[in-house]
Amino acid sequence: MQHALVQMEGIEKRFPGVHALNQCRFELLPGEVHALVGENGAGKSTMMKILTGVYQKDEGTIRYKGNEVDIPHTKAAQNIGISIIHQELHLMPDLTVAQNIFIGREPRKKVRLFLDEEALNNQTQQLFERMNLQMDPRTKVADLTVAKQQMVEIAKALSFNSEVLIMDEPTAALTDAEIDDLFRIIKQLRANGVGIVYISHRMDELRRITDRITVMRDGCYIDTVSTKDVTIDQIIAMMVGREIQNATKPFIEKVSDVNVLEVKNLNRGSMVKNVSFHLKKGEILGFAGLMGAGRTEVARAIFGADPCESGEIWIHEQQVSIRNTNDAVKHGIGYLSEDRKQYGLLLEMDVKKNIALATYNHFKSNFGFMNDSRIRQNAEHYAETLRIKTPSVDQTVKNLSGGNQQKVVIGKWLTRDCQILIFDEPTRGIDVGAKTEIYRLLEDLAAQGKSIIMISSELPEVLRMSHRIMVMCEGKITGELSSEEATQENIMKFATAR
Repeated sequence: MQHALVQMEGIEKRFPGVHALNQCRFELLPGEVHALVGENGAGKSTMMKILTGVYQKDEGTIRYKGNEVDIPHTKAAQNIGISIIHQELHLMPDLTVAQNIFIGREPRKKVRLFLDEEALNNQTQQLFERMNLQMDPRTKVADLTVAKQQMVEIAKALSFNSEVLIMDEPTAALTDAEIDDLFRIIKQLRANGVGIVYISHRMDELRRITDRITVMRDGCYIDTVSTKDVTIDQIIAMMVGREIQNATKPFIEKVSDVNVLEVKNLNRGSMVKNVSFHLKKGEILGFAGLMGAGRTEVARAIFGADPCESGEIWIHEQQVSIRNTNDAVKHGIGYLSEDRKQYGLLLEMDVKKNIALATYNHFKSNFGFMNDSRIRQNAEHYAETLRIKTPSVDQTVKNLSGGNQQKVVIGKWLTRDCQILIFDEPTRGIDVGAKTEIYRLLEDLAAQGKSIIMISSELPEVLRMSHRIMVMCEGKITGELSSEEATQENIMKFATAR
């Protein structure tokens, strides 16, 4: 019988007000790709942070290669051969690939004061040859694609002679071709005996790349199954504790004929070229296209985050001037960025203050003081309405799962009573169950008469949610499809048009 690389048994972890892990277990074999899945907040990240020394377990045992180990910090994990590649890459863009991989461990010349750049590049090249990776060690990281940067992170982990590699949402920002390259590297690592923990919300990837799947829910271990013996629907049911209905088309509500937003001949550099479209009351207007098509740039231009070079924006048949984000908010436009942590939230603040962020002036008393009672009441109302999972509205936002953070941002714009909402990748990094809740929420908002622009890179999501779909390629709108006309094939035809 094959001995496990990692065995975690009876793992307990508590935070103030939260029992994060309750008697959890996990096992990883040499040369295995083992998926760890569950809804946001299920405990996946906490388990892996305990394995990599970020958190300390309250109870339980960790065995590495059969020996019980204590992992008090991340350096200790690296020293025994356990590395993690985070969803947010941690590289220094102004340094070369080789300098990033061996930073703090650079080879030195006989006179120890000087670094040996030639040896540094040679060691990096040897790593790349082990990975069958074509890359110049002298290239600056800033000049690499996200996919190549991820390969650098993998090489950095292997430079510590890691036998356990944890990948957190490794394909979130990759194209299909880049995913194929990543999977080729993973298969090669597996053949060399490296054990890989694969965390992903993309269910279709599990069958392609994993050997076993461990499911967690609400801080508890549910089951470990062989990938070949289980269906995706069964995995989802274990994750959420219920069946998820996979609708393929949007809820059918008659959309008003009233235009609430018209964009005419909008231009900004090479990413927004003569863009024109309209948005109706109660409509969900999908924006589809390949990465770099210009969808986010259009959204940021409408919201005033980036200045337009030319073009017109009309709201309720009145031409408006939007020079900055304050102008957009005054005209009833809310924007939920694809990077909610950087642009949508103040992570160190609590839920109630984040929900009030866009409307602080509305919560002032006659004497100019903040009315904390009203701020709390408002936050509790939206926490209940949006089903935000949090011990209380006093919880710090950084401690919430991705799906619940997204709901806090939505609550912020609903507090502002924005009539036009732009959702940029609303379910990126969110699990299947939370996705369904976000979809239902968008449908409810549209039924209430809110008008929604939804940008998404997931074609099934665009097809499910949109009444109409605008398709972009290289900064231009290349196609408009009704819900009835829209198929993945039609969208891709327009998305690759020149």
